[in-house]
Amino acid sequence: MSFLKAEWRKLAIANYSIEKDLLTEFIPVGTELDLWKDICYVSLVGFMFKNTKLLGFKIPYHADFEEVNLRFYVKRFENNEWKRGVVFIKEIVPKRALTFVANTVYNENYETMPMSHNWSENENERIVEYNWGENRKENSFKVTASKESYEIAPESETEFITEHYWGYAKVNNEKSNEYEVIHPRWNIYKVKNYVINVNFDKVYGKKFAFLNSLNPESVMLAEGSEITVENKKTIKAKLSKQP
Repeated sequence: MSFLKAEWRKLAIANYSIEKDLLTEFIPVGTELDLWKDICYVSLVGFMFKNTKLLGFKIPYHADFEEVNLRFYVKRFENNEWKRGVVFIKEIVPKRALTFVANTVYNENYETMPMSHNWSENENERIVEYNWGENRKENSFKVTASKESYEIAPESETEFITEHYWGYAKVNNEKSNEYEVIHPRWNIYKVKNYVINVNFDKVYGKKFAFLNSLNPESVMLAEGSEITVENKKTIKAKLSKQP
């Protein structure tokens, strides 16, 4: 049985190009950075969990909720193929129970904050906005995009960002957790405009304060789909052989 089943909907994604060395301490054992044409990306991602079930059960008042995360991209070579995955620097949700389960079971870095969202549309466009922090308005990520969705172009930057099907979490310098995230290929909307108002140093630490003054290389809006998160397995560092 899958650990979690849900829908991820209306994923607003802002991609920032950063120096690789900034992520060294966060890279889980058994993985290495996954780059897009030699660019190292971190992504700010806001979306909705819908119809969430944990081990097959809906938890009262925890089926639908927002999440905003800051993540980067890694890969792991196993059984003669590359597994492409993501690592979360921090994941923000509005429910304390979600934070407790994710941090305890998967060793993720969840934090609980007040959150809200707004979805609206008219004849020509749709607006997707996520808010979090004090009074649910301290930080915000708003995207204005086309009303119609489109298929993701093969070998595009959007494909790179959205087609990572594994999650990795650093436990310590000797081991990490790995889990599979299963979903179909997503459709996207054409982004017309965006507004990002985030206090990165307060939310994610002084190391990421520079993002306050950095414009993203790209901003995307994906429709999302039903997803499953499978049970984790532990990866351990390979011990070097003594001479």
